[in-house]
Amino acid sequence: MIGQFIRDKFIYLHPGYTVLNTVAFGIILGLAVILIIKMFRYLKKDPKDLVIPLIPFIFFGSSTRALVDNGIYPLTYALVTPGIYFLTGFAAIATLLSAVFIEKKTGFDYKYTIFAVGAVMCVPSIFYAGPINWTAFFQVLGMWALISSFFVVLRNKWSLIHDRFNLSVLMAHIFDASSTFVAVDFYGYGEQHVVPTALTSLTGTAFVMYPLKIIVILSALYVVDLYVEDRTVKNMLKLAIFILGLAPGLRNFLSLSMGTF
Repeated sequence: MIGQFIRDKFIYLHPGYTVLNTVAFGIILGLAVILIIKMFRYLKKDPKDLVIPLIPFIFFGSSTRALVDNGIYPLTYALVTPGIYFLTGFAAIATLLSAVFIEKKTGFDYKYTIFAVGAVMCVPSIFYAGPINWTAFFQVLGMWALISSFFVVLRNKWSLIHDRFNLSVLMAHIFDASSTFVAVDFYGYGEQHVVPTALTSLTGTAFVMYPLKIIVILSALYVVDLYVEDRTVKNMLKLAIFILGLAPGLRNFLSLSMGTF
């Protein structure tokens, strides 16, 4: 009975989130972040340095999920939520530990090793990607560029986003908002997460994702910068927020570009 409950509520083979599994996944994420912070302290590495090296891993997880959406990969527990996140996370952590070990033995920068391994993992996803819906592709990128440009222009006048890391975190979430807005408003798809679903239903448009994302992310970055003094904790929190924006944004973008959301 317990196993069936877990499969139905948490390890599901259908889209959508509930208040219950959203809270549960949030708690799991929080615990994972705490453990990863301890790992970075032990390794004496700065999470901020992994923003670029981890992008291939994020692409791997998001593209794999998009290929499942399009029926190219099988619908299995390992390739849907939360399986794909565990798979990608374990692969990234194992690669990080191996890369640091290689760096100690050879002097080869661990960041290059991480990026290279992630890039190799992405090859099958690129190979199996079908015909691209270029209209949707450029609609998402166009909206992302349009909204992001406002903050890029303000960067030198606003200390909060003058920091390149903060700006990257914000732009990742603007990308997520853009993929959702285009998919829902132009292609008739539906939002899966609890709060965005409620706000989209209330306003009648997924454009509400932009002010929602911008307000929440800028507030989070402000609080982290103001109250978190430990550099490792601060940068790990920002890295986690970055991933939480880019991963679903890429999944939506790739699914939509290949014809499904």
